[in-house]
Order: sequence, then C-alpha cells, then structure tokens
Amino acid sequence: MPSGTVERFRPTSGQLLGWTGLVLAAVAVVGGLVEGPSWSVVSGALAFAVLDWAALLKPRLIVSGRWLVLRNMLETIHLPLAAVEELAVRQVFAVRVGEKRYVSPAVGRSFRQTLKSNRRGASADTAAAKTGTDLADQAYADFVEQRIRHLAAEARELESVGRYSAAQDALAGEVRRVPAWLEIGLLVVTVAAFVVSLVV
Repeated sequence: MPSGTVERFRPTSGQLLGWTGLVLAAVAVVGGLVEGPSWSVVSGALAFAVLDWAALLKPRLIVSGRWLVLRNMLETIHLPLAAVEELAVRQVFAVRVGEKRYVSPAVGRSFRQTLKSNRRGASADTAAAKTGTDLADQAYADFVEQRIRHLAAEARELESVGRYSAAQDALAGEVRRVPAWLEIGLLVVTVAAFVVSLVV
C-alpha cells in the first residue's frame, strides 16, 4: 500500500444504538433545561452522551500507509503493519504484535457468526480465497480480516521482514498508544458535574 493511502473500514455494530443514545441524550438535555432547569438531568445526559459516543460511535479500524490504526474508546493505537504476527475477527478485532495482543470493538462478528466461523474452520476460508470467491458474498468481517492479512503480508514484503523474525520483533517497539484526552476530559468533567449536582 502506498505510504499516503488511507483505507477505512466501517464499523460492524453499535451504530444504530449509538445514534439512538445520542438522540435520547439530546432530548434529556432539552427536557432538563426546560423543566426546571434540572442540572442533574442535564449533566447526567451529557455524561451519557460522551460515554455513548466514545464507546459506540468513535471506534474505527484504519490502515494508513504502513500503519494499522485502532481508534478505540479512550485511546488510539498505531501498529506497524509489518509487525502483525496474527490477527482474527471474532466478537472483536484482535491482533498480536510481539508478545502483546491489541483489540478493537470496531469490527467484529455476532456470537452466532463467531460460532459458524469456528465450525467452518480456517481451511474453508483459505479455500474460498483460493477460488476467488466474490468478497461481496462474504460477511464484511471476513472481508476485513482477509484484507488486513493481505496488507500485513504486503507490508512485510515491502520492508523485507520475515514473519516471526527478530526484525519483526523489533518493529513491535514502534507501537504507539495515544490517549484520547478529549474524551477522557469530557467524561471527567461531565461525571464530576453529575456527582456535584446530586450532592448540592
């Protein structure tokens, strides 16, 4: 993948619930301001809205150049694609780099889909890939898993890194974890305001 290319994978769950939660929080804020006003209702709804956004709507899985980016609830993790040793999409997306496992809730399968996938086994996935099965007919989670496997293999080839090699282990040292200070700050402020409103 060219260094400036960005590929974003759409979330597989939580979007409808997340947007519904934001609408309900907005209704609660308006109601809290009109009826009273009630600061405990307003601050509680705002805290819920921040939590709803961070947990359900914010998580994303992105490939940006040589990086696999897991944008999670309270942090963003940057992983060198060439450092990816193993990955799997179950109920969450999980990837192993070095001796550590990183997860993202952005892409996953339902419990029922996970059971079906386990029954089908890796051999069926491999066979489907070899026969060129149309990705449009596969579950989106399967597509994401195969696509990132392909991009990781490309990155290893481009950087001349062997799988499970010392060079790949060294790449694990490039992993960056960036706290989501905006979401953390908003959560702290809104939860503190809610607690104060209950006490006062």
